[in-house]
Amino acid sequence: MNDVTVIDFDAVAVGRRVLSIEAQALDRLAESLGQTFSQAVEVLYKAEGRIVCMGVGKSGHVARKIAATLSSTGTKAMFVHLSEASHGDLGMIDQGDVMVVLSKSGEVRELADTLAYAKRFTIPLLGITCSARSILGRAADVCLLLPSAPEATAEVSAPTTSTTLQMALGDALAVALLERKGFTAQAFRVLHPGGRIGAMLVTVADLMHGESELPAVSPQTPMQETLFVMTEKRFGCVAVCDEHRRLQGVITDGDLRRHAEGLLTHNAGEVMTRNPKTVPPDLLAAEALKRMNEAQPPVTVLFVVDEDRPIGILHVHDLLRAGVM
Repeated sequence: MNDVTVIDFDAVAVGRRVLSIEAQALDRLAESLGQTFSQAVEVLYKAEGRIVCMGVGKSGHVARKIAATLSSTGTKAMFVHLSEASHGDLGMIDQGDVMVVLSKSGEVRELADTLAYAKRFTIPLLGITCSARSILGRAADVCLLLPSAPEATAEVSAPTTSTTLQMALGDALAVALLERKGFTAQAFRVLHPGGRIGAMLVTVADLMHGESELPAVSPQTPMQETLFVMTEKRFGCVAVCDEHRRLQGVITDGDLRRHAEGLLTHNAGEVMTRNPKTVPPDLLAAEALKRMNEAQPPVTVLFVVDEDRPIGILHVHDLLRAGVM
């Protein structure tokens, strides 16, 4: 059996050290935000065209991610590689666009053509860099400075902490911009129709059964006829509405059991439970499921009401089929 050399190495300790270094840097970044950050958000907010995120190397990867985040939150954005910009891709950038250029040093040689183009066509330029005195820092209309912080790989100085800071600052800009624009969950859903995010942003109105499928009777309806409506509609319940179609109560299987003795001698108004749990049509489906689960006892069906009038009905199976969790 071959001898195995045992290395005194604690991977968990290394991981914790890296995360601690980056967390401390993020705290410094948060503390450093001020009026310049507000100016940057306003420049992005007033952009008539697209937000063009640019970088090279690791900063290029971060710039691509920032562009994707902006696009997914309702802002027209795209990524242009700084090297490709000098070979024709600058032609994709128009007046009315805003450039967001990332470079840790602010001195990479690929910057020259892009900075000249921005100046020539008066395109607003936001720089994200560690040095205000760098080429990028001096050329930027708004310069967002990353705080001085060690990379997590001190001996080889590979981009770690610096790219984390770039990524986090990009997220901060994107979130501040979407709140500045009043971007809503419903609008977010339009851009994310598929997958888990799309499912979580579906509304009750998207999943409910409409009025044609709504089981409803009046308070004076005899229970024999009420039972026929409950059976026909197959939701295991029925809405009891007054002459103005306002919801007065509901009858469920539980109500039937409580009134089992002499049930057919009653009318719907005498058997119903008043003040039932309901939901509005614009409520997120995920919230409707939460309300079902938190009800005591839990419920499987909710009537959807608008101005006290039932307009639909929602079953827990509708939510589960749509992937709402």
